Amino acid sequence: MKSAIIGCGSIAAVHAKSITGLGGCELTAVADVIPERAEAMAREYGAVPYTDWGTMLEKEEIDVVHICTPHYLHTPMAEASLRMGIHTFMEKPPVISREQWEKLKQAEKAAKDGAKLGVCFQNRFNPSVAAVKERITAGEFGKILGARGLVTWCRGEKYYTESGWRGTKEKEGGGALINQSVHTLDLIQYLIGKKPVFMEANVSNHHLKGIIEVEDTMEAYISYGEETACFYATTGYVADVPPMIELECEKARVRIEDLRVTVMTAAGQTQTVDYSGSEHLGKSYWGSGHMDCIRSFYESIEQDRPFSVGLKQIEDTVELMLTAYETAGRAQTC
Repeated sequence: MKSAIIGCGSIAAVHAKSITGLGGCELTAVADVIPERAEAMAREYGAVPYTDWGTMLEKEEIDVVHICTPHYLHTPMAEASLRMGIHTFMEKPPVISREQWEKLKQAEKAAKDGAKLGVCFQNRFNPSVAAVKERITAGEFGKILGARGLVTWCRGEKYYTESGWRGTKEKEGGGALINQSVHTLDLIQYLIGKKPVFMEANVSNHHLKGIIEVEDTMEAYISYGEETACFYATTGYVADVPPMIELECEKARVRIEDLRVTVMTAAGQTQTVDYSGSEHLGKSYWGSGHMDCIRSFYESIEQDRPFSVGLKQIEDTVELMLTAYETAGRAQTC
């Protein structure tokens, strides 16, 4: 298959390595509004560089396009590629507003020639997460009673001011939640596996007042009926520590930290399993699932089957993300 990438920043390098690591796949074209970035990636992978992504999609014979651009461009670019019948793989977040969410769902339904749409929630493919999900499904831990997620990362002034788009509501759509910790929110949702019924969230800006328009901290309370989840994320810490997700279950407490899983049983026994060994592409705290996620998307195309991380599979996560921003400070039924 012939692939292309729109946006040649740091995350695009992870996508490029994943594409070229798949058998029978070729990165044939890349596009970026900064010519030097497009040319550098094109040289490295033997691709054709473009500064206009629309021209690239029209001129090149592309089977799959990867969207690795600033947040606000994800949905309109996906709409365009799906209209052209090009399979589309999007970086997170898929949308930054309720309006974009409705447009993206319509674009997926109307995609030409059955073009598939996938979203890069790669941490679902981390071996630690996959192992816990399998054990939950098998009933090993009993009923899930609740969950908590904690993300403490570091993002300073330059991260925002030098980007040209981060830190703005219009282009980034938010801060600590939508950019840095939506993966953790997604894993809570994925592991609990039920539709949420209630959320109350609060946002703050503690260390970048007057510099960014978005939050550096978000905390949220989520109810699934009988189950409860608590979520906290900040970019005001001093380091990028692997996120922590903990499940309180009938038979055990289960903690996931990067590729380590710790199970503490009701009988007082503790066991930690380290699933290291998977290749990290990009920063380690991003997770190790990029390659497996992208491979799974390409296999779904080749085998003409649904992709496991399409819009239907992430609908509850997107609803939680949008509800958090819409209702920060007041409760609302999801």
